Amino acid sequence: MSVRENLFDGEPDWLAHTLASHGQSSSPVAVTLPDGARIELLDTGLLELTPPHGDGERLIVSAGVHGNETAPIEVVNGLVNELLDGEWTLGKRTLLILGNPPSMAKGDRFVEFNMNRLFAGAHAKAPYAGTPEANRAALLESVCREFAKGAGALVHYDLHTAIRPSHREKFALYPFVEGRTVPQRQCDFLLEADVPTLLLQHKSGTTFSSFSSTHLGAESFTIELGKVSPFGQNDLSRFTGVQSALRRLLKGKPTPKPARSQELAVFEVVHEILNTGDSFRFHVPDDVANFTAYEPGTVIWEDNETTYRVGDRPEAIIFPNRNVPVGQRVGLLVREKS
Repeated sequence: MSVRENLFDGEPDWLAHTLASHGQSSSPVAVTLPDGARIELLDTGLLELTPPHGDGERLIVSAGVHGNETAPIEVVNGLVNELLDGEWTLGKRTLLILGNPPSMAKGDRFVEFNMNRLFAGAHAKAPYAGTPEANRAALLESVCREFAKGAGALVHYDLHTAIRPSHREKFALYPFVEGRTVPQRQCDFLLEADVPTLLLQHKSGTTFSSFSSTHLGAESFTIELGKVSPFGQNDLSRFTGVQSALRRLLKGKPTPKPARSQELAVFEVVHEILNTGDSFRFHVPDDVANFTAYEPGTVIWEDNETTYRVGDRPEAIIFPNRNVPVGQRVGLLVREKS
């Protein structure tokens, strides 16, 4: 049997094994590559990579927290195949995660609950507690905590694609941590990965990247890489930037300096739109693209007591969704930092 078949119980690769085992746990199994790197399947959709020699920093790369966001899953799986086939040598201790195997197998964003709202302890709260996605979120937290023990530095990239179109196709979100600024090395990585836009979040949340940043001290990013497509229908040539940047990281090579002409566009949140109740009216079309800009004075939402108008500079809408319960987020208005 090949290295892949030994590691993945006869399946041709990690993705095939994850889909075949989506409703159950998998027994741990490990292989050692000829160069001394150890590759361990911890459980379904969880791989730990340990190089013979490393640089001290540890890396978490996750994909498939939403099961229909398949391109990042295929990118990460392809890198695993390259490593196991001996195409390059591992140089960084890494945890690879395929987040929600049941929803991946189903081809849906989630089965019962949006798992990317169930981290930072939210999985223990009603109505989520005890559901499969809450249990999976709790498992991922536990595995990440164990992986982070003793780490000199920890980085986490949570990879996604979007149903909604965007005027900025690839962008990253930097979770809020009081007093923290984005390291230049991470800005350079985003440009290397062909992700030219960064949104600074304004408060802590319950996403996977927010958990790893606030609870594990990681430099974490949620990275949006384009449009959702089913397995096998992705144009992977559109993801070569992030693929090559991750491959370079896994090898343990230093981040290259971006070209002088490259510059990261940085946005900040200026207003969070919440559903205020029965009188709430949201004046943004359902099919609007992310980063659609609205001119000063435009009415974005109102209720019987409040009218929100764009301020003295244009503001762009991110993640609009009017169909949320009272008190939950309808969207964000953001503005590019000068």
